[in-house]
Amino acid sequence: MSELTPSVAHPPGRWRLALGAFLAPWLIFAAVLVYPPTDSWLRSFNTAQFYGREVTARGRLGAFSLMDTSGRRRTLADFSGKVVLLAFGYTHCPDACPTTLARMAKVRQLLGADAAKVQVLFVTIDPERDDATLLENYVHAFDPSFIGLRGSDAETDSAARAFQADYNIIPHGKDVLVEHTVDTYLIDPIGAIRVVFPYSQPAEEMAQDVHAALREAGLCWPWSGRA
Repeated sequence: MSELTPSVAHPPGRWRLALGAFLAPWLIFAAVLVYPPTDSWLRSFNTAQFYGREVTARGRLGAFSLMDTSGRRRTLADFSGKVVLLAFGYTHCPDACPTTLARMAKVRQLLGADAAKVQVLFVTIDPERDDATLLENYVHAFDPSFIGLRGSDAETDSAARAFQADYNIIPHGKDVLVEHTVDTYLIDPIGAIRVVFPYSQPAEEMAQDVHAALREAGLCWPWSGRA
């Protein structure tokens, strides 16, 4: 009776393992050069989960061209590489706008050092009454880093349409009545509108969504839970 010899799988030699480890990153690098990743391809790997209403799939860009309170024309490109929180309103607003701006100031406090990677923009829908000085004093009362933006009626309309925001100014005797969208918009570091926060969104949840967008862009460490 013949003796059976068991089959043994011999591991590859150490030189093969070393060669594979050496070549792998170069093969990946070559593949990226030949087939560079597109923005849509990169976005397919996004895993951020948001508390606010995510609108990523709509592919909306927050385009605008408005003047800041120092007279400098601003577009979204000026804030590339930062998360932008943007809201529409007016300085005579009795409740919604002050609450929104106070909440965004709280968001920056919650973010700690990462607040430097966030820019808050407040677009007035009432530029006739909100001159540059009034607008600047108003937004800086909540946070000196906030930027107020204003433009002509046409520029204001264009900005509102880009964000699908609504507003209406109604003459009422010697005064006016103003109706406007009270949402806040989160724009990611490459200029896409990612999240819409309703008026009731807590600052703590907004801060975590901002942090998720920063983390997704590789601009910060995982959320630490700091308050």
